[in-house]
This record gives sequence, C-alpha cells and structure tokens, in this order.
Amino acid sequence: MSWDITSAVKTRMGFPPKGRRMPHFDMPLDRLREYRPDLQVPHDFDEFWSETLREARAYDLGAVFEPVDSGLAVIETFDVRYAGFGGQEIRGWLHLPANRPGPLPAVVEYIGYGGGRGLPHERVLYAAAGYAHFVMDTRGQGSGGGVGDTPDAGANGDPQHPGFMTRGVLDPREYYYRRVFTDGVRAVDAVRAHPAVDATRVALTGGSQGGAITIAVAGLADDVVAAAPDVPFLSDFPRATTLVDTNPYAEVARYLKVHRDHVDRVYRTLSYFDVSNLGRGATAPALFSVALMDEITPPSTVFSAYNHYAGSKEIEVYPFNGHEGGQAFHDVAKLRWLAKHLR
Repeated sequence: MSWDITSAVKTRMGFPPKGRRMPHFDMPLDRLREYRPDLQVPHDFDEFWSETLREARAYDLGAVFEPVDSGLAVIETFDVRYAGFGGQEIRGWLHLPANRPGPLPAVVEYIGYGGGRGLPHERVLYAAAGYAHFVMDTRGQGSGGGVGDTPDAGANGDPQHPGFMTRGVLDPREYYYRRVFTDGVRAVDAVRAHPAVDATRVALTGGSQGGAITIAVAGLADDVVAAAPDVPFLSDFPRATTLVDTNPYAEVARYLKVHRDHVDRVYRTLSYFDVSNLGRGATAPALFSVALMDEITPPSTVFSAYNHYAGSKEIEVYPFNGHEGGQAFHDVAKLRWLAKHLR
C-alpha cells in the first residue's frame, strides 16, 4: 500500500490510514463521564430561540397527510407537508400500524447529515413496534444517503465551504441550523395534528445530525416525553473542530483556513446551535449513545452534550465502534427504553 504525503502526516498526528479502525484517541472513559466544558452561551440565547419559534408559529402549520402506497401490508404511510421555518414547506413520512386500537404514542425521527427521508419503506422500525412514526426530511439534504424532497429556501448568498456547516455562519439569524432546528420543532407540531396520534406522548430520536436535532428539539419543544439521541453531532464546537480533521466538522476548519478574520464571529454563531447549550433547556428523559472510536463525533463532544443535558438521562457506551455506534444492538436497547416511557 502506498501513502501520499497527506496520509503520512495524518498518521504521525494519530489518525489511521483510510479503512483502518480508529483506536481510542479521546479522553479515558472515566474522564469522559466528568467532561462538562464551560461553553460560551450568548447573553440573548433564550430570547433568540423564543423569537425564532414565535416567528415560525405565526405561520399556519397547514399539516397535510396524503396516503401513499408503500407496498407494505401492515403499515399505512402518509406523505406529509407542513410549514417549517419561515412558513416554508417541509416534507416527511408518517407511518402508522394498519391495525391500531386508538391514538398512538409517536416517535419523531431526524436524519443524519446529507441524508433525506428516503423512500416510504426504508424507515419503518418504530411503526413496526406499534408507534406512529414520523420521519422528517432535512431541508436541502438528500444527496448523501436517502432521497430528499425539501429544498432549503432560506439559504443566503454569503460565501461558504461546500456542505451545510458554514451556510450562513456569519450571522445566527441566517445560519442553516436555525432553519433545521425550527423545522424539527414544527415536525412535533405536525405529528400531533394527526388524529391517530396521542399528542401527549411524543418521543424523539435520530443519529449523528439526527441526534443533534433530537437534543435541540428536546430543549425547544413543549412536553416531549422522551429523547434518544445517538452519537450526536453539533456539540462542543471549539473542541470538535480542532480535535478531528474529518467531515463535517472539517468544513468549519477549512472555511476558517481561508476566512482567517472570521474565527470569533463563526464561533459566536455556532454557540447558538451547540446542542450542549440547547440541552440545558430539556426536561424529557433521555437515552444517549456514544462510540469510543468515533472520529466523526468525538466521544468527548458527545459527553459534553450528555453532561449538560438537564433532564434525567442515561448513556450506552460502545467501546469498539466508530460513528456507526450501536446499530441494531442499540435499536433493541432503544425499543425497550421507549416502551417504558411511551406505553
């Protein structure tokens, strides 16, 4: 095997050649469990988010549920449209067990970075477990795994690095994740609007970016009863963007490599969207997961979100996994955990 200079440099820095498993590169587990960095919280943080949601809810939710034929005999699927940030149309799937005794508890699922809601049959685990299952499409995404159907109508024209991490990053009001997190809150409103859903029993889940949205919405939405973020992204930006050179965090580093005069401004914007900060407003019980060989969302950044999270919480640790986390094993753990909080 031949390495280029970049690969050799990465190896000297402690990063493995492509395709090799990352060793434990972060803090020891006992230190991770205590890691709670003192992060920047903007003085107007709560006002910023209250105003953002107030503006969003000034638009009629307009939730529409159109039946679609998914080819699944035991699950009914609806193509959903509702008004998200700025009143812009957001898409989703709502899956319901075909035979249901009455209003069901719901699980709202958010998607990982680059992915879209996919085809109707691709994400039906929670409906198969007997819940109403809402899958939110992520605006502007859906070309990196899972078909997406929702454009990002709110994007501005400022320079950005390819990807989503620096879209509008010079101004918190223009930043991409302001729109996404607001869409996530409105997704909870949308699923509650369906008559087959018990509006008092709504849980949230998602992995990576979806885990970040889960934490953000748990901190922003009303009366969510459970949150299950897996290997969550968008946490402890100062550490994440300087500890690993992997995407998506590396998008920020590459942007700042060019825009040397924007460092303070960028980190100030990111502080409004750091889920370590947003989780401080959460009250729902939470089940986190973390993988100790994860070079995409480093374990310390996950523990930052976990240790700042205000609700009751527990965390599953996967010592020998990377960003894939617990996968099917953790699905079993989540289903058992959700059953305690939703049934």
